[in-house]
Amino acid sequence: MRERRWETTTPLSFQHALAVGERLAVLGLKPVPPAQDVICYVEEWTVPSLDAVDRLDSWSTEDVTLIHVREGWRGDFFLLSGAYHTVYQRHQDIGTYCSISHPWRIRERLRFHESRGMCWIGFRHAHSFIRIRLQTSQVITPGETRGDADRMQWLDERRAAFFEAITVLDLPIETRVEKESVILQPADASLPFFCSWPDAFGPCQFEYNTSDAFEFLVPSSKLAETFHPEPAGVRAYLAGFSGAALAEFQTIEPRARLTYRCSVHCPLEDLPEVLTAIKPDGVLYATLCEFQTQMLLPDRGDASAIIGIVGDHGHFKIEVRLNQAPLPEESMAPWLGRLIGHPVVYAPLPAFV
Repeated sequence: MRERRWETTTPLSFQHALAVGERLAVLGLKPVPPAQDVICYVEEWTVPSLDAVDRLDSWSTEDVTLIHVREGWRGDFFLLSGAYHTVYQRHQDIGTYCSISHPWRIRERLRFHESRGMCWIGFRHAHSFIRIRLQTSQVITPGETRGDADRMQWLDERRAAFFEAITVLDLPIETRVEKESVILQPADASLPFFCSWPDAFGPCQFEYNTSDAFEFLVPSSKLAETFHPEPAGVRAYLAGFSGAALAEFQTIEPRARLTYRCSVHCPLEDLPEVLTAIKPDGVLYATLCEFQTQMLLPDRGDASAIIGIVGDHGHFKIEVRLNQAPLPEESMAPWLGRLIGHPVVYAPLPAFV
């Protein structure tokens, strides 16, 4: 689900970040104690070689994914995705996963959605998929009414953007507006079909699956062509493969930058060590506290809040995510600043990383 997000404005030491938890405990909330185990999410960790993930051997890891990053890429997406698919077929097994992303351009004139969307073509054991995601100009979460005055234009834009991608891909998916929400429905209800990333106006993403491993190679390249001649940021995601398989994937384009993302199980107090292990540019995140806002704002509408510690470039910051804003927009940052003891700014996360 889309979330509202704020973050602190200046770098913090880890002790200052832990002090936020102490401050929350005084207010009657239940932050994670420093010695308690947490799940630490690691992202954007640029590595010099495939074995760099060994730096995290002191902790238990899962969901380890190697990402090939290409910035300013101008190649043929059909040839690139086909090359990954060829290697994938040689090494596929239960639990293996490969996907390749490429932006696409929406031709409609849009006010509430960005003109750049993202497409993924992917391969899992025994099936392949195409995934389409839209990015909105602002985040209006389910249940919020801030966009109600422009609801029909929000709905028309979103339906038109999805319809444009569906048409280029030639997918048997119906788009319609029902109960003030955009609805996507495949013609064959027996096919695996998933909608996600919902906001106040319906899904921002769908995934269409097929048992034909080759079905989306050509359609996805047609959608990628809508972004030309602009250079594209392209990523390939690889999970569940042996070291030998990953080495073979790397021969597709050896100059691609390698990054890892994974989940690390560790005590909260180990976050500085994890951040050192993924330096210089890895980012980590761990939840510090979860609560319902009516515990602190009993006379306001309730919202779910998560306060987290983020590590980035050797420093820490605090982020706050909410499924809704319980106060007027102009009051949110001041209230959250008082809550955690540090100034914050509104900082929604990017949709496509």
